Amino acid sequence: MSSTTRHIDATPEHVWEVLADGWLYPLWVVGASRMREVDDHWPEVGSRLHHSVGSWPALLDDDTEVLEVRPGRSLTLRARGWPAGEAHVEIHLEPAGRGTTVRVVEDVVAGPGRFVPQPLRALPITWRNVEGLRRLAYVCERRP
Repeated sequence: MSSTTRHIDATPEHVWEVLADGWLYPLWVVGASRMREVDDHWPEVGSRLHHSVGSWPALLDDDTEVLEVRPGRSLTLRARGWPAGEAHVEIHLEPAGRGTTVRVVEDVVAGPGRFVPQPLRALPITWRNVEGLRRLAYVCERRP
């Protein structure tokens, strides 16, 4: 399991607004190249983001589903990216002064990636989430 943390100079409410806007996911989720659809009730439990991963012309269509939500505090997702597999992703928000500490906990739960030893698969997940949180900070800190 990979755990990545970053301080963002924005309130938890502001960070949550970004997370709650599914159309913004390709701006900060590394690998998500476009959104095809966002369920009207996103980010309620059972709702999905319908996204594509990869680079044109080699795009794969898949989705991410909300498993658990605590508005303004946490979001638990099942992110699909076949043929690589599926990941369990938890995003936690904690107030920190005038900003927010965001922690992403992620691991592969299905597909071929599950056969890679945990320490080896944690490394690229961590690198990906470091960049994803950097992008999330850019969006949150610069969005009015």
